[in-house]
Amino acid sequence: MQPLAAYIGAAFAFVALDAIWLGAAARQFYFTQLAGLLRDKPDLGVAAVFYVIYLGGVVYFAVMPALASGGLAKALLNGAMLGFLAYATYDATNLATLKGYPAAVAIVDVMWGTFVTGAAAAFG
Repeated sequence: MQPLAAYIGAAFAFVALDAIWLGAAARQFYFTQLAGLLRDKPDLGVAAVFYVIYLGGVVYFAVMPALASGGLAKALLNGAMLGFLAYATYDATNLATLKGYPAAVAIVDVMWGTFVTGAAAAFG
């Protein structure tokens, strides 16, 4: 039951924060920076697959080790490190392979991934 509760808590936090970030706070930034690359409407099925897989990783690599050794700070740190690694990998790959991928997007995206994954892990 503990992993399921951790997954639900992390999922709630991650999806809520990501919805605020992508839907309002940074929406214009991404649309301006990635004008020719973004769909008019995101593919929600693919987004759901990402959330299911990624949050499984958050629980496995960040939340469960923190629960085993006790500590909100450990969950936050593990989650932030996982977020940094995952988002930096994604954005560095985009910078290396896509013409015109803005460095500003990579920097903002890695900072966001670090924050949101750490927060989700702490909430899990």
